[in-house]
Amino acid sequence: MDELEQEKKPLKERKAKKTYRRGIFTGIIGTVLVLVCVVVVVAVLALNGVLGNNLMKFGSKLAFLTSIIEYYYYEDVEDETLETGVYKGLLESLGDPYSTYYTPEEYQELMIDTTGNYQGIGAVLTQRTDTGQVYVVKTYEGTPARDAGLETGDELVSADGVSAGDMELSEFIEHIRGESGTSVELVYSRNGEEHKVSVPRAEVVIPSVDSQMLTDSIGYVEILSFSSNTKEQYEQAMKDLKEQGMKAVVFDLRYNGGGLVSSVTEILDDILPEGTTVYMEDKNGKRTTYTSDEEKKEEMPIVVLTSENTASAAEIFAGAIRDFQYGTLIGTKTFGKGIVQNTIPLKDGSAVKVTIASYYTPSGECIHKLGIEPDIELEYTFLGTEDQAYDVTLDNQIQKAVEVLTEELK
Repeated sequence: MDELEQEKKPLKERKAKKTYRRGIFTGIIGTVLVLVCVVVVVAVLALNGVLGNNLMKFGSKLAFLTSIIEYYYYEDVEDETLETGVYKGLLESLGDPYSTYYTPEEYQELMIDTTGNYQGIGAVLTQRTDTGQVYVVKTYEGTPARDAGLETGDELVSADGVSAGDMELSEFIEHIRGESGTSVELVYSRNGEEHKVSVPRAEVVIPSVDSQMLTDSIGYVEILSFSSNTKEQYEQAMKDLKEQGMKAVVFDLRYNGGGLVSSVTEILDDILPEGTTVYMEDKNGKRTTYTSDEEKKEEMPIVVLTSENTASAAEIFAGAIRDFQYGTLIGTKTFGKGIVQNTIPLKDGSAVKVTIASYYTPSGECIHKLGIEPDIELEYTFLGTEDQAYDVTLDNQIQKAVEVLTEELK
């Protein structure tokens, strides 16, 4: 699948387990066994002309270097840790932060970000690095976590008897997630008092779209990411807002770090008239073009809010709106990620993500490392006082959008 990677959440590495070794001979044998797959792959690729002959030396040198680590390094290291390091290092050697290797656990997390779906309870958690305590950041509406009464700020003490503070957050979450129809017994603390609750697991759909009416005629749609279920959520939001009288719309992409090419281009097809919305070119000059048609185009004033966090697929959206002259961009310059990745799953559950092409806005501009300048440059300012909670009426960029759209509606 073609993907424009989100910038926002680095995945935690699982803690390496320590084991004891008996002598250099055992270490070398273990190393060779771990690296057999690497050597075989290198040999096959070389025989097929994919790799140069000098890389045939890769496997034997790697085995030798690893045996040095096994014998001389001051601590014992799991074979799995060394193997993962080889794969990650190979991708890192490209010097491209968007090309990477994912362990099976990391790939599962990536797929949750990409699809917006997983089986669990529907709670977002965080962990304090100093104490290891795990807290609820938020729960999604209509999920088991919300129905069970979990609230923002609750401390999760344990899950099925497993203490939250004894492991990294990624490991603890594995005890909370599980197949739909099963349940997990949680112990949580609120205001110093512990509570126990059995929470059923279910299929959870992570919301990527939020919407509301700003005035009687101006709607607001915040798109947080472009995942596989974003189009459905977007179309439902637009339908609801139109039923409430929306005649103009603000699209908020200020915190959208990207997502799937297919998702953003499908939504652009709902908005724009006939034409090219984005195209991509690989190193061989092969071009892939995405288009919109006249069937479902929107005919209302549009504002797109942007920031330095607007990246990847979100920049495809902003660039297409700009080049079609179909709306006004308000905010600050976007991140500047004009390349696209392909994620390739492997048989053992791991995966690699590789940058495969550059993308271009409809006018032919590659915005990589450049970003997109807004039509109206406006830094974010909170209009309220320190004791006031955030509200759209106190967001100067949203209020500027309302001002622009109100004028256009006249």
